[in-house]
Order: sequence, then structure tokens, then C-alpha cells
Amino acid sequence: CLVIGGGIAGIQAALDIADAGYKVILVEKEASIGGRMAQLSETFPTLDCSQCILTPKMVAVARHPNIKLMAYSEVIDISGYVGNFDVKILKKPRYVDEDACTVCGDCEKACPVIIPNEFDMEKKPRKAIYIPFPQAVPSTYTIDREACLGLAPLTCAQCKDACEANAINYDMQPKIVEERVGAIIVATGYDLYDKNKLVEYGYGEDDDIITSLEFERMLSASGPTGGEIIKPSTGKVPKKVVFIQCAGSRDKQHMPYCSSICCMYTAKHALLYKHHVPDGEAYIFYIDIRATGKNYEEFIARVMEEERINYIRGKVAKIYREGDKIVVWGVDTLTGKKVEIKADLVVLAMAIVGRKETKEIAKLLKVAVDDGNFLKESHPKLKPVEALSRGIYFAGCAQSPKDIPAAVAQASAAASKVLAIFSKDKLEKDPLVAVVDEDRCSGCGVCVSICPYGAMQRQPNGKAKCIEALCEGCGTCAAACPSNNIEMRNYKDEQIEKMIEVIV
Repeated sequence: CLVIGGGIAGIQAALDIADAGYKVILVEKEASIGGRMAQLSETFPTLDCSQCILTPKMVAVARHPNIKLMAYSEVIDISGYVGNFDVKILKKPRYVDEDACTVCGDCEKACPVIIPNEFDMEKKPRKAIYIPFPQAVPSTYTIDREACLGLAPLTCAQCKDACEANAINYDMQPKIVEERVGAIIVATGYDLYDKNKLVEYGYGEDDDIITSLEFERMLSASGPTGGEIIKPSTGKVPKKVVFIQCAGSRDKQHMPYCSSICCMYTAKHALLYKHHVPDGEAYIFYIDIRATGKNYEEFIARVMEEERINYIRGKVAKIYREGDKIVVWGVDTLTGKKVEIKADLVVLAMAIVGRKETKEIAKLLKVAVDDGNFLKESHPKLKPVEALSRGIYFAGCAQSPKDIPAAVAQASAAASKVLAIFSKDKLEKDPLVAVVDEDRCSGCGVCVSICPYGAMQRQPNGKAKCIEALCEGCGTCAAACPSNNIEMRNYKDEQIEKMIEVIV
């Protein structure tokens, strides 16, 4: 099985399938697995250390005999169908031998190039040769080709000179690995909505207006501030913080849907802020509070009652700078009164969207995506983890916004679907499938383009052929064929006519 994406959903799916005795190829685009969960400080509602519960699973993936981990790699081509998917994977060069690297850090110390660290939302520097975070898996360094001084030894080579293990190799080349798999799980995760589009909130114009993920990294002990909450503009502790929910979500001008997790992680952020700054004040602007998970409502109540967080129902109308304060202006819809808060720090609970890579993978798999770049499932109620094409499954935020428990549950559900296929010697299929009369086929390709399941494929001779394992017997191709040479097995015109005769 191929699992695309090494976040918590991809990790869970890979482990479930591998533990059942089947081989798994886990492909991750970044230098380490872990995904967004690795960036979190603590998780709601239990306030568990995120990396404390995630890293054991990351290590389990790396050590599992049935899992082939391909980090820093990308899927570039997919063909075939259930049971016979042919996949091409681009393995990007790290320019560091993973087996030889001892992670001593001498190369990083020697590197003269300093750039923003993406893992810390560009709020902390890193070198051109780097390890994403201390608990990264695989635990090895990677040279950033774009940041390195041209990978030209005559220009720099300071990291190579410092490496006593001779692990650095500037001559590494990209490799294309071809694999055949029986099923595919897409778990590509999410990105934050483009913050530059939220001009009404002043992001980018003021250093003291930050995103929720930037605040999350600020809370982390390994983050840019070492776990201290500060005003980016001055480095001082903010005494008054405003959290704005639905920044980009539930908004016709941006994303119309609810991002599902914002209410809960904003409550967590406010609670942790009060733990760090007991004499501070926290305000949360919200539209509605949606706390539908287990113990979520109790967590919200704790934040409101025990931590005395100020919840204001209403959208923020205006944000502007006034001296050393940020003025947040809005209306409390419960009282009808105008609200004006002079804050030291503003945190935006950003909408989440599917990663741009998800759209690229969807094209390879011939799977549809919605306006938020999330994969469209076969049926929103009855088949929430399945694509229209058999053998392709979704997990985590690649399918829709969701929290960690829901992502893990969906990953295990997708894994169970894969195991249901792998556990049988032969695939069972409904006999109602399309049959093409190749002698009469003109090779126009109408059926190929219109089939929602990707079951109709063009042969080398130009004529259409139905892949029976994929066909669901919907009859779309038969209705669209201009030559009228596609029939449904066991549902031919003659059979239908006989049925009508009997009825009449």
C-alpha cells in the first residue's frame, strides 16, 4: 500500500496496515515525518505534550520492518487501478548520507548561511544545512539546495570540511523510484489560509498581529522564544491579548466553511496564555462556539469559568495601531454594545485549507477537489474515506478539516478498507459492468473523459476498454457513446425490452 503524507493520519494508517503484516510505502514531501502535529505545543482538551505522544509513533514507523519510509520525496506519477497501481516517486537528494550522518551538528555550526525556519513559521533562523526539529525522523541533516551557496565546493564547502563522518556528498542526484502497490491512501494534511488575503485584520502590516500557528510555536519550549509569550515588536510580555476566531472561515469573501478546530485550539491558546501570564487579560471574539468532541464542552467551560477568559460574541470590524497598542473594534451581538480593546497582541485563528500538493495528487488520481482544496469522497455519509475509484482512500485533513482524534480515526478506517482488499485472494465485483464492442468503437474518447470512476481507458490502438475492477455499472458511458456500442453486462437492451414486454 502507498500512503501519501507523513502526518499523524498517514503515520496511523501506515502502522495499522504494517502491523497486519502487509508492506507499506510511506511518502513524505518534507525532510521529516510528523506533519502539523509536530509543530503543536500541547493538544486539547487533555493538554498532552504534542511531541510526547507523536514521536513514539514516528520512531515506530522508522523501525517497522514492513514500512519503507521515503521522506523528502514526492509522488510524480500514478497509473493503473486497484491491485495494480504503478507509482513513480521522486526521491530528492539530501546531499547527506543518511546512514553515515551521526547528527553531531558540526556541519550546521560551520554553515555561514542563515535563513528563516519554515517549521517555526519563519520566526526563528536556521542554516542551509539543517534538521527540521530535534525529534525529526529520519534523524539526519538535509542541505537546502535553494539556500546553499550553489552547492559549489569551491564557493563554500564549510559543512563538508567540518563533517568528520564524510556524510556530505554534493554529487547526489534525484532518483525516480518505481513501485507497484495495491491501494493508495492520501493523507496530505492542510495549510493555513493565505494570510495576505486577510487585509481587514492588518496581518503583515503590524508585527504584533500573528497567526494561530505562529502563537503555537511561541508556546513551544523548542520554538523561537523558548516557550515565552512576547510581543514581536518589543520582546516584552503582552498583558492584553485578543484572539479572533473564524479569520477566513465562515466568510463568503474567503472560505465559507467552518474550519472545525479553531474554537478548541483558541480556547487552548487562551488557557495557556493565562498559565504563562497569570495577570494578563485574554479576549476571544467568536461567531459561535462549536465544541462537539468528547470532553470539549467541559474544556470550554473550564476556560470560561476557571481561567476567566472573556468571550465576546461578534466579528471584529476594525483593527488599527494606536501608539504602542493595537485597537480592536467590534460589536458584542449579545448586548448590542460596541467593544473597543487596546491590546498588546492579536492572534488570528486562521482558516485551514487543503495543501496545494493535494490538488496535484488529485490530478494524478483523477479525484475531484472542492473549493477548499479538500478531496471529494465517494459519499459524504456512507463512504467518507473512499474515492469514486476503487482502491483509493482518504485520511485526515486531506478530506476535510478535523482535529487529531478524528484524523486518527479516519486513518484507521482507511487502513481497514485497504486490509479488506488485501485479505482476499481475489477481488469480488458486481457483474453489472460496461462492455465495449471494440469492432464498432470509433476511438472518439467520449466515454474515457466522462466516466466518473476512471474505468474507461484508451488502449494503444485508440479504442476504449473498460477496467472491470473500477466500473460501478452507472451506465454513463453507455448513454454518452455516440456509436451506441457500449452495453451493460446482464443489462443489455434486449434484456430490458423483454422485461418491458412482461410488464406490459
